[in-house]
This record gives sequence, C-alpha cells and structure tokens, in this order.
Amino acid sequence: MGPQMERRRLRFIEEDVSDKSPLLLEKNPVYKMIPVLVHAQNAVSESLIILEYIDETWRENPILPADPTERAYARFWAKFSEEKVK
Repeated sequence: MGPQMERRRLRFIEEDVSDKSPLLLEKNPVYKMIPVLVHAQNAVSESLIILEYIDETWRENPILPADPTERAYARFWAKFSEEKVK
C-alpha cells in the first residue's frame, strides 16, 4: 500500500477570462491570468511554478517525477501547454 495522502480542503473557482474577477486581479496583478493557487493567504501563479510549489510544500506527495529526465519532460509540457493556452 502506498503512502497515505493527507486530505486537503480545496476550493475551485471558475473564472471567466473575458470578464476577470476582482479576486483574480488581486491575486495575480502582474499577469492577470489563470491559473492561480492561493495557499496560506499567498498567491502563486503560472502552471509550472504552481507544480514546483506543491512539490516543495508537500514533499511527501510530489507531483513532478523524481527522475531528472522525466522531470524535465514534465516541465517542458507544462510550459508548452501554458504558452498554447494564452
């Protein structure tokens, strides 16, 4: 049996990118775009940065692969997808 994951309360907020909410503009004032992760009252934006933040904050449950090559591939695809969604 794998390691037990701690339960976390999450709140998903759907955002209309054509009519940005005051919350989005407050939490991501530089880029004014999604995604944004708010944790402990701090905002983290951009897909890859969010993935790395999660890995560094909850080390017992990493998202990115341990293998450096696989990790590089994951970073590539995260960046690629973020650039194509703009």
